[in-house]
Amino acid sequence: MPHGEWVLERLLQRATATAAQAAGRRWRRIRLEGAGPLDWKPGHHIRVQVGPLSLRTARDVLRTYTVWEHYDNILELRVFDHGVGPGARWANGLTPGTEVRFKAPEGRFTVRESAPHHLFIGEETASVAIGAMTRALNGHCRSLIEVDDLADQLPVDGDVQWLHRGAAPAHDSPTLLKAVASLEGIKPGTVAYIAGEAKTCQAVKRHLLQDRGWPRHDIVVKPFWTPGRRGMD
Repeated sequence: MPHGEWVLERLLQRATATAAQAAGRRWRRIRLEGAGPLDWKPGHHIRVQVGPLSLRTARDVLRTYTVWEHYDNILELRVFDHGVGPGARWANGLTPGTEVRFKAPEGRFTVRESAPHHLFIGEETASVAIGAMTRALNGHCRSLIEVDDLADQLPVDGDVQWLHRGAAPAHDSPTLLKAVASLEGIKPGTVAYIAGEAKTCQAVKRHLLQDRGWPRHDIVVKPFWTPGRRGMD
Protein backbone atom coordinates (compact mmCIF):
# COMPACT_ATOMS: atom_id res chain seq x y z
CA MET A 1 0.00 0.00 0.00
CA PRO A 2 1.41 3.47 -0.90
CA HIS A 3 2.46 5.55 2.11
CA GLY A 4 -0.26 8.18 1.52
CA GLU A 5 -3.01 5.55 1.50
CA TRP A 6 -1.58 3.98 4.65
CA VAL A 7 -1.83 7.39 6.36
CA LEU A 8 -5.46 7.69 5.28
CA GLU A 9 -6.19 4.24 6.70
CA ARG A 10 -4.58 5.23 10.03
CA LEU A 11 -6.86 8.27 10.29
CA LEU A 12 -10.04 6.20 10.17
CA GLN A 13 -11.85 4.63 13.11
CA ARG A 14 -13.75 1.38 12.71
CA ALA A 15 -17.21 0.44 13.93
CA THR A 16 -20.00 -1.96 13.03
CA ALA A 17 -23.42 -0.92 11.79
CA THR A 18 -26.04 -2.48 14.09
CA ALA A 19 -29.06 -0.58 12.75
CA ALA A 20 -29.90 0.89 9.34
CA GLN A 21 -33.54 1.78 8.89
CA ALA A 22 -35.97 4.49 7.88
CA ALA A 23 -36.55 7.25 10.45
CA GLY A 24 -39.04 9.40 8.59
CA ARG A 25 -39.84 10.15 4.96
CA ARG A 26 -36.27 10.97 3.92
CA TRP A 27 -34.22 10.12 7.01
CA ARG A 28 -32.16 7.02 7.69
CA ARG A 29 -31.26 5.97 11.22
CA ILE A 30 -27.79 4.43 11.35
CA ARG A 31 -26.28 3.11 14.57
CA LEU A 32 -22.55 2.38 14.79
CA GLU A 33 -21.11 0.34 17.64
CA GLY A 34 -17.62 -0.60 18.81
CA ALA A 35 -15.59 2.47 17.87
CA GLY A 36 -14.19 2.87 21.38
CA PRO A 37 -14.06 6.09 23.44
CA LEU A 38 -14.60 9.22 21.34
CA ASP A 39 -14.21 12.88 22.18
CA TRP A 40 -17.64 14.10 21.05
CA LYS A 41 -19.63 17.27 21.64
CA PRO A 42 -23.19 17.91 20.42
CA GLY A 43 -22.88 19.48 16.99
CA HIS A 44 -19.77 17.51 15.99
CA HIS A 45 -19.71 15.63 12.70
CA ILE A 46 -17.86 12.59 11.38
CA ARG A 47 -16.57 11.87 7.88
CA VAL A 48 -17.68 8.44 6.74
CA GLN A 49 -16.02 6.34 4.05
CA VAL A 50 -18.78 5.52 1.55
CA GLY A 51 -16.67 3.89 -1.19
CA PRO A 52 -13.22 2.44 -1.98
CA LEU A 53 -10.54 4.71 -0.54
CA SER A 54 -7.34 5.92 -2.20
CA LEU A 55 -5.43 9.19 -2.36
CA ARG A 56 -7.09 9.92 -5.71
CA THR A 57 -10.63 9.21 -4.48
CA ALA A 58 -10.44 10.37 -0.84
CA ARG A 59 -12.44 13.57 -1.43
CA ASP A 60 -15.10 11.71 -3.41
CA VAL A 61 -15.74 8.87 -0.97
CA LEU A 62 -15.73 10.66 2.38
CA ARG A 63 -19.12 12.11 3.32
CA THR A 64 -19.83 14.34 6.32
CA TYR A 65 -22.66 13.50 8.74
CA THR A 66 -23.52 15.23 12.00
CA VAL A 67 -23.76 12.88 14.97
CA TRP A 68 -27.29 12.65 16.36
CA GLU A 69 -26.20 11.04 19.62
CA HIS A 70 -23.20 9.37 21.26
CA TYR A 71 -23.54 7.05 24.26
CA ASP A 72 -22.05 3.80 25.60
CA ASN A 73 -19.61 3.30 22.71
CA ILE A 74 -22.43 3.93 20.21
CA LEU A 75 -22.79 6.62 17.54
CA GLU A 76 -26.26 7.37 16.22
CA LEU A 77 -26.59 9.12 12.87
CA ARG A 78 -29.61 10.58 11.08
CA VAL A 79 -28.73 10.70 7.39
CA PHE A 80 -30.87 12.79 5.06
CA ASP A 81 -31.59 11.02 1.77
CA HIS A 82 -30.86 13.37 -1.13
CA GLY A 83 -31.69 10.56 -3.54
CA VAL A 84 -28.48 10.57 -5.59
CA GLY A 85 -24.74 10.27 -5.07
CA PRO A 86 -22.33 7.97 -3.18
CA GLY A 87 -23.63 9.04 0.25
CA ALA A 88 -27.23 8.20 -0.61
CA ARG A 89 -26.22 4.84 -2.07
CA TRP A 90 -24.17 4.05 1.05
CA ALA A 91 -26.92 4.98 3.51
CA ASN A 92 -29.66 3.16 1.61
CA GLY A 93 -27.57 0.07 0.99
CA LEU A 94 -26.04 -0.29 4.45
CA THR A 95 -27.02 -3.43 6.36
CA PRO A 96 -26.44 -4.45 10.01
CA GLY A 97 -23.13 -6.22 10.48
CA THR A 98 -21.27 -4.10 7.94
CA GLU A 99 -17.98 -2.48 9.01
CA VAL A 100 -18.00 1.30 8.74
CA ARG A 101 -14.87 3.44 8.73
CA PHE A 102 -14.91 7.10 9.67
CA LYS A 103 -12.80 9.99 10.96
CA ALA A 104 -13.18 10.87 14.64
CA PRO A 105 -15.83 13.49 15.59
CA GLU A 106 -14.79 17.09 15.02
CA GLY A 107 -16.17 20.56 14.34
CA ARG A 108 -16.63 24.02 15.82
CA PHE A 109 -20.41 24.24 15.50
CA THR A 110 -21.08 23.42 19.16
CA VAL A 111 -23.01 24.90 22.08
CA ARG A 112 -21.59 27.92 23.89
CA GLU A 113 -22.34 26.72 27.38
CA SER A 114 -21.64 30.12 28.97
CA ALA A 115 -24.36 31.89 26.97
CA PRO A 116 -27.57 32.73 28.90
CA HIS A 117 -29.92 32.12 25.93
CA HIS A 118 -29.80 30.16 22.68
CA LEU A 119 -31.59 30.48 19.31
CA PHE A 120 -31.18 27.82 16.58
CA ILE A 121 -32.02 28.54 12.94
CA GLY A 122 -31.84 26.11 10.01
CA GLU A 123 -33.52 23.68 7.62
CA GLU A 124 -33.52 19.89 7.28
CA THR A 125 -29.79 19.46 6.96
CA ALA A 126 -29.26 21.49 10.14
CA SER A 127 -31.87 19.67 12.21
CA VAL A 128 -29.54 16.82 13.28
CA ALA A 129 -27.08 19.29 14.81
CA ILE A 130 -29.94 21.32 16.27
CA GLY A 131 -31.47 18.19 17.80
CA ALA A 132 -28.20 17.15 19.44
CA MET A 133 -27.42 20.65 20.71
CA THR A 134 -30.89 21.38 22.11
CA ARG A 135 -30.82 18.04 23.91
CA ALA A 136 -27.57 19.09 25.58
CA LEU A 137 -29.32 22.26 26.78
CA ASN A 138 -32.22 20.24 28.23
CA GLY A 139 -34.58 22.16 25.97
CA HIS A 140 -33.74 25.58 27.44
CA CYS A 141 -33.62 27.18 24.00
CA ARG A 142 -35.61 28.28 21.00
CA SER A 143 -35.49 26.96 17.42
CA LEU A 144 -36.78 27.85 13.97
CA ILE A 145 -36.52 24.89 11.59
CA GLU A 146 -37.71 24.80 7.98
CA VAL A 147 -38.73 21.56 6.24
CA ASP A 148 -40.65 20.81 3.09
CA ASP A 149 -42.84 18.14 4.69
CA LEU A 150 -44.18 17.29 8.17
CA ALA A 151 -42.67 13.82 7.85
CA ASP A 152 -39.16 15.32 7.72
CA GLN A 153 -39.38 16.71 11.27
CA LEU A 154 -36.93 15.17 13.74
CA PRO A 155 -37.54 15.30 17.51
CA VAL A 156 -36.01 18.54 18.78
CA ASP A 157 -36.15 19.73 22.40
CA GLY A 158 -37.23 23.14 23.59
CA ASP A 159 -39.47 25.80 22.06
CA VAL A 160 -39.56 24.81 18.38
CA GLN A 161 -41.33 26.57 15.50
CA TRP A 162 -41.56 24.33 12.44
CA LEU A 163 -41.81 26.09 9.07
CA HIS A 164 -43.11 24.34 5.95
CA ARG A 165 -42.00 25.57 2.52
CA GLY A 166 -43.88 22.89 0.53
CA ALA A 167 -42.50 22.25 -2.95
CA ALA A 168 -40.27 25.37 -2.99
CA PRO A 169 -36.50 24.71 -3.12
CA ALA A 170 -34.43 24.91 0.06
CA HIS A 171 -31.75 26.92 -1.76
CA ASP A 172 -32.05 30.61 -0.89
CA SER A 173 -35.50 30.00 0.60
CA PRO A 174 -37.27 33.15 1.87
CA THR A 175 -39.35 31.16 4.38
CA LEU A 176 -36.72 30.96 7.10
CA LEU A 177 -35.60 34.57 6.72
CA LYS A 178 -39.17 35.85 7.00
CA ALA A 179 -39.72 33.82 10.17
CA VAL A 180 -36.53 35.15 11.74
CA ALA A 181 -37.48 38.71 10.81
CA SER A 182 -40.82 38.32 12.59
CA LEU A 183 -39.34 36.94 15.82
CA GLU A 184 -40.19 38.84 18.98
CA GLY A 185 -39.07 38.57 22.58
CA ILE A 186 -35.40 37.83 21.91
CA LYS A 187 -33.48 38.32 25.13
CA PRO A 188 -30.14 40.17 25.32
CA GLY A 189 -27.14 37.86 25.28
CA THR A 190 -28.83 35.28 23.05
CA VAL A 191 -26.42 33.33 20.85
CA ALA A 192 -27.81 32.62 17.36
CA TYR A 193 -26.70 29.35 15.73
CA ILE A 194 -27.38 29.40 11.97
CA ALA A 195 -26.84 26.30 9.83
CA GLY A 196 -27.90 24.69 6.57
CA GLU A 197 -27.86 26.02 3.00
CA ALA A 198 -25.10 28.59 2.55
CA LYS A 199 -27.03 31.40 0.84
CA THR A 200 -29.85 31.22 3.38
CA CYS A 201 -27.32 31.27 6.23
CA GLN A 202 -25.76 34.41 4.77
CA ALA A 203 -29.15 36.13 4.41
CA VAL A 204 -30.15 35.33 8.01
CA LYS A 205 -26.79 36.48 9.37
CA ARG A 206 -27.01 39.71 7.38
CA HIS A 207 -30.50 40.38 8.77
CA LEU A 208 -29.37 39.82 12.36
CA LEU A 209 -26.36 42.11 11.94
CA GLN A 210 -27.87 44.90 9.88
CA ASP A 211 -31.54 44.96 10.86
CA ARG A 212 -31.37 43.86 14.50
CA GLY A 213 -27.93 45.08 15.50
CA TRP A 214 -27.03 41.60 16.77
CA PRO A 215 -23.48 41.42 18.18
CA ARG A 216 -21.29 39.65 15.66
CA HIS A 217 -19.63 37.56 18.39
CA ASP A 218 -23.06 36.17 19.32
CA ILE A 219 -23.63 34.62 15.88
CA VAL A 220 -22.33 31.14 15.01
CA VAL A 221 -22.73 30.09 11.36
CA LYS A 222 -22.22 26.66 9.80
CA PRO A 223 -23.08 26.33 6.07
CA PHE A 224 -23.54 22.65 5.26
CA TRP A 225 -24.28 22.81 1.54
CA THR A 226 -25.13 24.85 -1.52
CA PRO A 227 -26.09 23.68 -5.02
CA GLY A 228 -23.12 22.17 -6.84
CA ARG A 229 -21.09 21.52 -3.70
CA ARG A 230 -20.81 18.08 -2.04
CA GLY A 231 -19.89 19.47 1.36
CA MET A 232 -18.47 22.60 2.90
CA ASP A 233 -16.19 21.30 5.69
